[in-house]
Amino acid sequence: MSAQPFSSRWVPGLSHVRDVALDRLPQGFRAAGVAAGIKPSGGHDVGLLVCDSADATSAARFTRSGVQAAPVLVTRERCRLDALRAVAVNSGNANAATGSLGYQLAAKMQGAGAMCAGVHEDQVAVCSTGVIGVQLDGRAIVSGLSAARGQLRPDGAQDLQLAIETTDLFHKHAALEVDIPGGTVSLTAQCKGAGMIQPSHATMLCFVETDAVLSAETADLLLGVTVKRSFDRITVDGQLSTNDTVILIAGGASGVTVEPESEAEVRFGEALDMLLRRLALLIVRDGEGSARVGRVVVRGGHQPNVERAARAVANSPLVKTALHGGDPNWGRVAQAVGMALPETAPLPVDIAIEGMQVCVAGQAVGHDAEALAARVQGAEVEYVIGLPGDGCETEVFFSDFGHEYIRINAEYTT
Repeated sequence: MSAQPFSSRWVPGLSHVRDVALDRLPQGFRAAGVAAGIKPSGGHDVGLLVCDSADATSAARFTRSGVQAAPVLVTRERCRLDALRAVAVNSGNANAATGSLGYQLAAKMQGAGAMCAGVHEDQVAVCSTGVIGVQLDGRAIVSGLSAARGQLRPDGAQDLQLAIETTDLFHKHAALEVDIPGGTVSLTAQCKGAGMIQPSHATMLCFVETDAVLSAETADLLLGVTVKRSFDRITVDGQLSTNDTVILIAGGASGVTVEPESEAEVRFGEALDMLLRRLALLIVRDGEGSARVGRVVVRGGHQPNVERAARAVANSPLVKTALHGGDPNWGRVAQAVGMALPETAPLPVDIAIEGMQVCVAGQAVGHDAEALAARVQGAEVEYVIGLPGDGCETEVFFSDFGHEYIRINAEYTT
């Protein structure tokens, strides 16, 4: 498995941000990943991320599912979410729908992570990903974390990356240098996710590290804004996960401070936004066998309608299969919008695909069908929809549906 080179017209680069080597974490961070026998397929499945700074600040976001996995509950209920210094994580088992025993095992995992990281228990977030409804092997977790402790190192990011992946077809990580007033800081992230993807946020885990100095309030503000523009804007199959977790830890080893309401905050926020949107699009691009990525933009005068229409198009099996086949069947887009907005007929909807107008005020318009068919053969296809009114806009990135998605999910537990 290799890293997926990133290139997208929807996430432009920034002049003050540079990609750097993926193996090294920011100053003051160490990580490790080991094989503990949790994944039936073998390979790395237990990871440990540690920030050595006693003054680290942090922020986190979690799934809003009504069925939340034990590690999510433990982290939300037992952690100082503004002062996290470590993450203990496993793949191959979600520890979800596992009752009180699952909660106890997640708490045990937190305790073992604290001992191995040398920090207080309430500074250790716990994350799991994998099959739902199977009890976690507590002994394997503890032995795995113990082994990971002995392998913690500043260039352990890629081992950590391996330890969090499940059905991912390629790695989703990034490492950046960011120039801000006061100096240069590092910003890195490890992410996993390919299926069961729908805000918030996905069957996904994402850990972000920086050596910038951030207050807990600034970290929380920036993470909240950028998650809304990235992981909350994607869907693969419209399915909300039990385990979604995004964590940002700022260690401060660079000594470069990001002051609130400053130019440094703007520039750092732009870099974090670019980073998370890149990772979010990589999740959609993976999409458990996805061949193409779609972006639907909806504009109109009523935000709930704009959002409903965008989600309906992005999650429509008919639109997604047409995207997979390179078929510019805009009637499926119109159908999805109409389904999302019942009792609005006659709806004067406008539809354009890859910049070519195909529908105006609810009626087909003449267009070059051959040219349109050629435009939707690319890796990225954009749909722009206009609803009545002005002032509101939203976007959703989505994957296609193909045979590989069915195969992967049909065989997932067998």
